[in-house]
Amino acid sequence: MILWHGLRDALLMAYEVWWALVLGFAVSAVVQAWVPRERIERSLAGRGPRPVALASALGAASSSCSYAAVAIARSLFAKGASAASSLAFQFASTNLVWELAFVLWALIGWQFALAEYLGGLLMIALMALVLRAFVSPALEREARERAKRSTGGHQHHIATSAEPLRERLRSSDAWSDVAHNFRADWQMLWREISIGLLLAGFVAQIPDSAFSSAFLTSSAPALQALWGALIGPLIAVASFVCSVGNVPLAAVLWSGGISFAGVVAFLFADLIVLPIVAIYRKYYGAAFALRITAAMFVTMAASALAIDALFSGAGLVPVSRPSRGAVFGSISLDYKLILDAIALLAFAALFAVTVRRGARDPVCGMRVERSKAFAVTRDGETLYFCSPGCRDAHARNRAH
Repeated sequence: MILWHGLRDALLMAYEVWWALVLGFAVSAVVQAWVPRERIERSLAGRGPRPVALASALGAASSSCSYAAVAIARSLFAKGASAASSLAFQFASTNLVWELAFVLWALIGWQFALAEYLGGLLMIALMALVLRAFVSPALEREARERAKRSTGGHQHHIATSAEPLRERLRSSDAWSDVAHNFRADWQMLWREISIGLLLAGFVAQIPDSAFSSAFLTSSAPALQALWGALIGPLIAVASFVCSVGNVPLAAVLWSGGISFAGVVAFLFADLIVLPIVAIYRKYYGAAFALRITAAMFVTMAASALAIDALFSGAGLVPVSRPSRGAVFGSISLDYKLILDAIALLAFAALFAVTVRRGARDPVCGMRVERSKAFAVTRDGETLYFCSPGCRDAHARNRAH
């Protein structure tokens, strides 16, 4: 019975957020395809507020996938971006993106979407201020050298358009770029989203009394906020879910009684889940990985508490919480059904473009735009790759 209820609630939540996910990924794909970024990347070296601001802008225009954000940040760091700028890119890429805001708004309200954006900006500012207390210049130089030597896996080529905006709106090539970015984001994140929905569905079966005890719901509001800011990131670390996939569980935690600060801190903490900390260690070494993880935890908790205090003072923290039934909703003939149907059509149309104009990378399985892929012709057959890394890996495999 619990198995059925968990699966049912996961499916109901998927129904609740489907239109928001598709809309968010579509807007993100447009931004990725049509916002020029080469000039920003060249400006990230050096210190001070300007490179950090540029890195934040670049992150906000990127995919929300936490793993992709970490890989791109490593590349930027190896090319000369400061540690503060690289981490700012990660924070922006996972907190200042459209799909996250849309899903938060759809599930638990606009207040959380606004808190995510303001808190993301605050985290970036705090990280830039306190990072030197955690990472010395010598350790940063050592980590940079290690980042240059690490392969970091391959990074997918981002399909981009160079045409003026008016021409892009009428260009099939430009919309093909959008479609391929849309599909690439779904391929990177569908597992995270699915795991997040399933986890939310089964966590929702935990009795209310257990949530009340864990979140100190009978304590003073200040203590609840402090405890939530500390336990929220720890729950995120234990759940292993990151990026937009952690929003469904955030909704369940909010309905279960965790403080506003706890929800915000939980959402912030997708960059310190254990698999990503292991990637930090691989890229930069254990010492640097532990220190930036500690710095991120501190800035996440502090930012969550600051946002909680700001929103409480402004009267923006929701007074009532949704019930479990309200969080998961129900299927009926209403505006959500219509929006979901439109989203399904848009999803199918964008995927159809990638099938018609794309090809499958034989190494990683990513769908790539044929006209902009890294193509190799051997024995009369043309193969298309998402990145030079996949192309070179295929050549090495053939050689062996």
